[in-house]
Amino acid sequence: MLFSDTLHTALEGLKRNRMRSLLTTLGIIIGVGSVVLMVSIGTSFQRYILDQVETFSGDTFEVNAKGMEQVGKDINTITFGDVEAIRNLSTVKNIAPAIFVTERVQYGTKQIAPYIFGTTKELFANWSMKIGEGRLLTDADVKGAASVAVLGPQAAEDLFENQNPLGKRITIGSRKFTVVGILEEIGSPLASQLESIVYVPFTVAKAMMGRTAYVDYISLQSTGDNEMTELDITTLLRQRHNIENPDNDPDKDDFIARSFAQATEIIGTVTMSITLFLGLIASISLLVGGVGIMNIMLVSVTERTREIGLRKAVGARGRDILLQFLFEAVCLTLLGGIIGLMGGVVLGFVLVLVAAKFLGTIHYTLSLWAVVASLATSIGIGLAFGIFPARKAAQLTPIQALGYE
Repeated sequence: MLFSDTLHTALEGLKRNRMRSLLTTLGIIIGVGSVVLMVSIGTSFQRYILDQVETFSGDTFEVNAKGMEQVGKDINTITFGDVEAIRNLSTVKNIAPAIFVTERVQYGTKQIAPYIFGTTKELFANWSMKIGEGRLLTDADVKGAASVAVLGPQAAEDLFENQNPLGKRITIGSRKFTVVGILEEIGSPLASQLESIVYVPFTVAKAMMGRTAYVDYISLQSTGDNEMTELDITTLLRQRHNIENPDNDPDKDDFIARSFAQATEIIGTVTMSITLFLGLIASISLLVGGVGIMNIMLVSVTERTREIGLRKAVGARGRDILLQFLFEAVCLTLLGGIIGLMGGVVLGFVLVLVAAKFLGTIHYTLSLWAVVASLATSIGIGLAFGIFPARKAAQLTPIQALGYE
């Protein structure tokens, strides 16, 4: 029997029971649609998060004192001497030390409690932050311990609402500051915390916090190879802090040195793992759909036993019967896969559009491998779950089949 004849016979068998065929594919439609939806949503948000992180320069490093996240706690692992020693490394540039000030900020009767960074002008370049109005901090501000402040756009809005902050006097703790600059909006929900920071000269923060020997944070940029920069910083600080760490165990260090590029890689790995996990969970419904296909094909074999016997009696081989029922199973799962693929793409696209209204620009992303994999999986399920009913049909003898009541 010709391949085309076998395929035609299989399709005719499906047409005779259109509604049952459609309902049979429902499990595959839901399964493939769920997998495509989860993978496309996960990939789209992964791309969105990476795009936001990549707004920062990939060669930017940060060196934190361990425990830096405990705002207000004295941490003395990164010293002024460490800052100058790192500054002398040939693999780094744009050193910007920072001290965190734990005070409330007031204008008139309005009070806020933002992050307050005492730092230098290099920090703004390292963080890719641009001035919107006024000016940034200068070397003269730091050398002269000037009582000036640069506000993140959210901090400015919280304090001044609709007023122009430039030139206005604010109070930080008990000290008066003149607002000299407002930063541009970053436009990323992931970086919204940065927009609430108030920046003052490093020397001012040093005096306000009574610091004589240590800093909370250092920002810097690599002059070339990031791995070499990280190695130089780590080796230097371990030597200066008398840390024996031959195993290179970060837990033994009293500091953290990392690049924004490393953060990007970690985020990419985590989001991809989440995407694959969600896809795996959704694929369970594919197995349920496959079992449904096998059950309905077994019912079909039982219902068409006499038809099978008649075809064998007039010369059809067991191979022809096997292929016919396999084709029917594959056609069902492939049809379900195509419908599920289209449904998953449409629903995913709509959800990304909705999310974009709240998060900004998000591009819908669906890789070619996901499309190919979903269709290939549909065919694979048809073959895997269709082979048993097909073999059962092929093994029937004409006498058994024609005598079936």
